[in-house]
Amino acid sequence: MSGLKITVLQQPLAWMDGPANLRHFERQLEDIAGRDVIVLPEMFTTGFAMEAAGQSLPEEEVIAWMRDRARQTGALIAGSAALQSERGPVNRFLLVEPEGIVHRYDKRHLFRMADEHQHYRAGTERVVITWRGWRILPLVCYDLRFPVWSRNHNDYDLILYVANWPAPRSLHWQALLLARAIENQAWVVGCNRVGTDGNGHHYRGDSRIVNPQGDIIAAAEAHKATRLDAELSLAALQEYREKFPAWQDADPFRLG
Repeated sequence: MSGLKITVLQQPLAWMDGPANLRHFERQLEDIAGRDVIVLPEMFTTGFAMEAAGQSLPEEEVIAWMRDRARQTGALIAGSAALQSERGPVNRFLLVEPEGIVHRYDKRHLFRMADEHQHYRAGTERVVITWRGWRILPLVCYDLRFPVWSRNHNDYDLILYVANWPAPRSLHWQALLLARAIENQAWVVGCNRVGTDGNGHHYRGDSRIVNPQGDIIAAAEAHKATRLDAELSLAALQEYREKFPAWQDADPFRLG
């Protein structure tokens, strides 16, 4: 399959209320069909709350809900949640297939300006999954600022970023999504929340779908809860990378 039909749900989040958030997203997903990937925001069960580390829904409950939605829609359901893990509390990006297979990525870069690093354990493993012929790199919010972690070693086609990225730094969010697409010659999808959280932080959303040349092919209206749809072309990506093979001149460094 060369085309990937993707849906981004830019939505508000109920503060520290897992059941309310799951009910909300159930309503958003009721009429969605015929998509390949559906993306929810970062910490979609709680909002970006440090106290969520000890008060979050159990991982098995979140996964069971995501499995039900994946079977219902026939799509990969993707979003991060604050969870208690075998390593302690983590901000974990879950990607759940309709057949029930679960992929996990723990956020590597924890947002120290909100003391996230004091409440959660940083991930140590970069994860690339394969879904319907696409290689997908899942990353979370603050990870966007660190290009080495996002570096394409010719091992992925699409980056998914989920976020609670506050409105005052929205320009950074928008610019860095473009930069990651251009420098990695890959599709980039950014799903951010809207509304105001329990700490009074406001979020514009500004969710984006960006092609490998850095063109924005779909953009969500700021401050508005909305559904963003696009179809991504793997053939177009491969053709572009062949015609403009800048990736062949990338510096050979690796993470230690």
